Amino acid sequence: MANVTFKDNPTTTSGVLPVKGEKLPSFKLVGGNLATVTDTDFAGKRIVLNIFPSLDTGVCAASVRAFNKLAAEHGDTAVVCVSHDLPFAQQRFCAAEGIENVTAASAFRSSFGEDYGLRLEGSPLQGLLARAVIITDAAHNVVYTELVDEITNEPDYDAAEAALKSRA
Repeated sequence: MANVTFKDNPTTTSGVLPVKGEKLPSFKLVGGNLATVTDTDFAGKRIVLNIFPSLDTGVCAASVRAFNKLAAEHGDTAVVCVSHDLPFAQQRFCAAEGIENVTAASAFRSSFGEDYGLRLEGSPLQGLLARAVIITDAAHNVVYTELVDEITNEPDYDAAEAALKSRA
């Protein structure tokens, strides 16, 4: 488990993030049309997983906007925004915000949170996903991870972009 905070109150996650150099664990999520979204859908592309508790918070919404912009600049990269929001809510948000460059995917009926060690164990957000970013190369080996220490903070977009530019 990892230690994070929510509004400066300590809590933990269900495990630890995948390690740099490891193969990205397979995932099975739910897309806006209720179809399954998996890592194999992005074969040959780098993957950015932007993981967060809920689009209904300003910080989570800001991260989707930021990664949408980043995705537009990196055509060989798939950005998957993952939360427990229902696919319908994700679709409404993306349509209202003009979000067109990312794949919104829900973990509401998957083991994603446990598989990635990101299910929050405590705090008022218990059961939702912690805020994290995971980036892979085109072979889906992990090249960058960030578990945001304070859930109410945004991820380090500059570090994520640097990881994408490094082609590591």
